Amino acid sequence: SHYRLFPKSLGQVLSKFSVRELHISFTQGFWRTMQWGQPFIPSPPGAELWVWFHDTVSDVDGNWKELTNVLSGIFCASLNFIDLTNTVQPSASFKPLGLGNATDHRFLRYATLPREIVCTENLTPWKKLLPCGSKAGLAVLLKSEKLFHSSFHSQAVHIRPVCQDERCTSKAWELRQTLNVVFDLYTSGQGKKEWSLFKMFSRTLTEACPLASSSKVYVDITDNPEGELFELSPATPLLSQAVVLGDRRTYSVFDLSRAETFGQLRSLNLLLRWKGDSGDMLRPLLHAERYVAGFGLQTGEIHTVIYNNHPYRAFPVLLMDSVPWYLQLYIHTLTVTSKSRDNKPSYIQYQPAKDRHRPHLLEMLIQLPPHSMTEVTVQFERALLKWTEYTPDPNHGFYVGSSVVSALVPSMVAMSTNFTQDQPLFSSFVPVKEESSYFVRVYTEPLLVNLPTPDFSMPYNVICLTCTVVAVGYGSFYNLLTRTFQVDEPSPPLSKRLANLIRRMRGVPLLA
Repeated sequence: SHYRLFPKSLGQVLSKFSVRELHISFTQGFWRTMQWGQPFIPSPPGAELWVWFHDTVSDVDGNWKELTNVLSGIFCASLNFIDLTNTVQPSASFKPLGLGNATDHRFLRYATLPREIVCTENLTPWKKLLPCGSKAGLAVLLKSEKLFHSSFHSQAVHIRPVCQDERCTSKAWELRQTLNVVFDLYTSGQGKKEWSLFKMFSRTLTEACPLASSSKVYVDITDNPEGELFELSPATPLLSQAVVLGDRRTYSVFDLSRAETFGQLRSLNLLLRWKGDSGDMLRPLLHAERYVAGFGLQTGEIHTVIYNNHPYRAFPVLLMDSVPWYLQLYIHTLTVTSKSRDNKPSYIQYQPAKDRHRPHLLEMLIQLPPHSMTEVTVQFERALLKWTEYTPDPNHGFYVGSSVVSALVPSMVAMSTNFTQDQPLFSSFVPVKEESSYFVRVYTEPLLVNLPTPDFSMPYNVICLTCTVVAVGYGSFYNLLTRTFQVDEPSPPLSKRLANLIRRMRGVPLLA
């Protein structure tokens, strides 16, 4: 009930619609896992929203529809286009990340808008949710023209119930706002192999947010223990170690709550100069991609490829696919192969689509052999839409949301299951329940599928031709029916008219 730090606009939404957990993200671009590694908090291209409601809600679909309209206004997005035709109820893929072990998926709703464009009007309300806005602290770096001039940009809001202490004697709402940005090294470094806060954001840090209990900048120096790869300035004596995504990382920490961090200039501008090649990034243990095969506009085939790059460990993954109703899946053609052999899923949950009412939902639990590539294929047939159901640019194609791959990936080091305050925020989002593995969620590329499209210029051509025929044919016929014809007598010659004029003056009868 206290809104000193927690935004009241979100607090009212949680109470009015009986929301238990809310996760929303807006992403521009696609996270390239093989080049950038695993993301800290993954998100698919476009907009993603998944919500857990309390079990006391009687009309979940009604609350879901109203909630999407309200969030559309709060974040200035097109979430009002979320309806029953693109909403699913996953049974196993999206479990609550907060307190409680809810298993009744009737109170879960998940939807994506892969074509949602993220721009300044979405970033501004996101910044307003911060206690200090963009006036102080780390948020002063969030300059729109710099953030959107990047290779990848994703902003998210996660709300969940958490414990306030280790004994969990009291509960509270946790609001976690995340922003992932990938800059191009040479573009942000102006052609040089170096980067700094000022070159990337056109601003520097001058102070911490006065309301913040902790404000820190972490720079990963795991691969640079002796400073042979790059030079980081200014130097800091604060170091921190944390297990992130199954690997132990070392960070240089810049604490903004300390005055000595800013130096005499009262400004912090981190500068990193490379001395040599940065080396190749380690291949992620789990990677997935998807594409459409086939030819023509009648049938096709969806291929989902999942890679397990662990040299000797096999582990299961949970694959979730949500396909629009206008792609009619042939489930009897579903095949799963690993190393040229059939790989029978141990769990399959399929909900068929209803035309213009709900999409397909397919969930499978697949065991990935070590160092293998697993391919999932299914054939589909394209439906012919009504002419009012096409988008304004139908020849561009129709987007299909990303597949979701969830897994517990074997960890290289022992994961910490204890709740500690020293842990960086970016490594404590998903709770760790066992030391030997960590949770990873991977999104594939969205698909762009062409559907049979009528020639929308034909009505225009027909109208033009019809109007021409009507104007020429009917116009001439109407003119003939309504025109009055009169006989025009020829005028007499000039000599006769002069003679008649003289006769009229003399009073003599005129000539006939």
